Amino acid sequence: MEKIIYPLWKQTGQTAAEFRSQLLTGASVRLLASGARQLRVIIVDEAVAAAAGLRQQNIHEALMDGMITLWLDSAVFRQAQDDIIAEYVADFHAYLVTESEPLVNVQHPAEPGERVEGMCEVVFLQKPARLEYDEWLDIWLNSHTQIAIDTQSTFGYRQNIVCRVLTPGAPAIDAIIEENFPAAAISSQHAFYAAVGDDDKCRANQKAMIDSVVRFIDFDRIDVVPASEYSCPVLP
Repeated sequence: MEKIIYPLWKQTGQTAAEFRSQLLTGASVRLLASGARQLRVIIVDEAVAAAAGLRQQNIHEALMDGMITLWLDSAVFRQAQDDIIAEYVADFHAYLVTESEPLVNVQHPAEPGERVEGMCEVVFLQKPARLEYDEWLDIWLNSHTQIAIDTQSTFGYRQNIVCRVLTPGAPAIDAIIEENFPAAAISSQHAFYAAVGDDDKCRANQKAMIDSVVRFIDFDRIDVVPASEYSCPVLP
C-alpha cells in the first residue's frame, strides 16, 4: 500500500468553509468509494486564522489551501482519485511518500469526519544543498525527532519522505511534515514549546529546537502552513 499527499488550491473566491464542506462531504465520500483508504483532510480555515504569523512561504508560488492524504494499493493506478480531486480544486500536486509516525495521536482522536483538536502544522522541506541525502535523513530522523518531541507540545507527528513527484509542474519536495499542536499553541509560544508558565523552559526549549532544526533545514527552502485536520469520514 502506498501513501499519496495532495496539496490543494481552492477556486478563486471560494471561502474556506465552502472548500471544507466540498472536501468533507463530496470529494472524501467519492474518494473512499473509489478505493482510497485511510483518508485524511487538512484545511486552512477560520479555526487557525490566529496562526497566520506562523506561515512561511519559500517553495510554492502560493501556500496551499488544503491537503488530502490517502492510501492506495498502488499509486500507479490513481487516475480515478486524481480525476475526483480535480473536480473540487483549482489546482493540485501529488507526491508519493513513505510515512513514519513517531508520535501517534492518542490524546485527541476525532470522530469520523470531525476536526482534530488544535492545529496541524504542515511543513514542506527541500534538502539543503550543503548536506548529502543520507546525512540529511540521519540528522532529521535519528537525532532531531526526539528533540522535536521533547521540546514542543505536539501530540501527533508524521514524517513523510517524498519518493516521487507524481504530477507535472509540482516543485521538488524532499519531505512533508505533519505536526499536531494543542489549540493554545496557536497564539502562545509558551504553549507551543510545552512550557506554560515557565519562561526559562520556554526559552530553553525554543533554543534547543532551533539549534537542532538549523542542522538540516535552510529557512529559505521551507513552507509552513498551519491548518485544521479532519479525520477520515465514513461512507454513508
